[in-house]
Amino acid sequence: MSLFSSILAKLGIGSAEAAAPATTATAIDTVDVMAKLEGMAGAHAEKLNWKTSIVDLLKVLGLDSSLTARKELATELGCPAAMMGESAQMNTWLHKTVLQKLAENGGNIPKELLD
Repeated sequence: MSLFSSILAKLGIGSAEAAAPATTATAIDTVDVMAKLEGMAGAHAEKLNWKTSIVDLLKVLGLDSSLTARKELATELGCPAAMMGESAQMNTWLHKTVLQKLAENGGNIPKELLD
């Protein structure tokens, strides 16, 4: 299972196939990602800011947040090669892209987090 599929599964969004483009017009159920992540963050021992940090977002979800895992996720989601060598740029791109992909797959991500 890909890392992004694991993120979808942890949030209860679709199935493992949800990351793939739909071949037919099907309705996507909306998942309250904000409420789920806020609840998970509140129950976490650390104070995590998942709204701005990909590391914290992965920690809230109970997934590997190591640089190796983040590079794997960035590669999976198509991060530009120029950003892969600079972890801060990659992390910023990755955080924004993960939130956008969650929204595309039925997660209700507030507009201010997608800009």
